[in-house]
Amino acid sequence: MNLTRTGEEGIAMAQRIAEAVRRARDVLQHHPQRGLHDDMPAISHWQHDTRVVSGDAHGTQVLTDIPRELGGSGDQVTPGWLFRAGVASCLATSIAMNAAAEGVELTLLEVTVSSRTDARGILGMKGQDGEQVFAGPCDMQWRVRINARDASPARLCDLVERSRRCSPISCAVENMVRVHMQIDTAAH
Repeated sequence: MNLTRTGEEGIAMAQRIAEAVRRARDVLQHHPQRGLHDDMPAISHWQHDTRVVSGDAHGTQVLTDIPRELGGSGDQVTPGWLFRAGVASCLATSIAMNAAAEGVELTLLEVTVSSRTDARGILGMKGQDGEQVFAGPCDMQWRVRINARDASPARLCDLVERSRRCSPISCAVENMVRVHMQIDTAAH
């Protein structure tokens, strides 16, 4: 499905994005303390079995489950896929914002994020070395397909690299954000 905006509609949208980015940069240049803010929390509730519904304060909801091979229904996206989708969509958004701000007229933008994970980790199993197998992805592959009117491959590569460094989820993945865990046990 191609939902790319073309012609005047696409140019107007790019101009609105560029103007919004310019305004935000101006405000933050003069008031840098306004840049630091709390992000909207994602709240996940266990429904039953291995099905979880995650949502935000605006009512957006996403269902997840795990594959049948691990006891789930297999009829929803997995939390791991949602993570990869978050990385891909955040990077694509960053590229699109920067392209609009720089007057680069994109004609194609596709970000694919894949990974390899050892299922023994999610099951708490130990490897041959006696250590618990890492439950997260062993590695990730990010692929960006991009094209734009009147932009050289070098300019597009530079745009993608700079955008990667501005993509919050990309930065969190590449720089291992600190995690602070709090556990509240409910009274029976």
